[in-house]
Amino acid sequence: MNNLRFRSGQVHLRKVRVAAITVIKAGDLIWLDGNVAKPAADFDWNTNFTTTQADFAALFLGIAHQPSAAGDTAPISVDVSPESVYEFDVSPSTFELGQTLGPDELSGSLMSQTLEATTVTTTAIARAAEYTTGNVSALRVSFASAFTTASTNVNATLG
Repeated sequence: MNNLRFRSGQVHLRKVRVAAITVIKAGDLIWLDGNVAKPAADFDWNTNFTTTQADFAALFLGIAHQPSAAGDTAPISVDVSPESVYEFDVSPSTFELGQTLGPDELSGSLMSQTLEATTVTTTAIARAAEYTTGNVSALRVSFASAFTTASTNVNATLG
């Protein structure tokens, strides 16, 4: 996915800091490293894919609505709403409405704009917003930020 593909729903934007060395594209899966936004591809690998996905889910903020080029330090807008629906690239499969998804990986690194089906609750950051009748490589999904208690992310708590 090379651009933001918002489809419907209520957007809840939050302004987040970006470090000058970080490159973010609109539509990237964003996590919060302390108080700085970073794309999923910048997330450190931990032991195996499932552990890394779960660690990422615990820090998943939302979907970047603005890009940030190398050298930029201006804050960007990130959607944290569980009510927004985006069309996202997925690892080709069939999907059921409500099926959970987590970030996909490539060569030991999380991908910033691709999801895959998961059955492990602690690794989920999204749910399918549609049923598909065959293998698809793009899917409408809603996201679950760890930073809003309105989401279904198991890490979304106060305190």
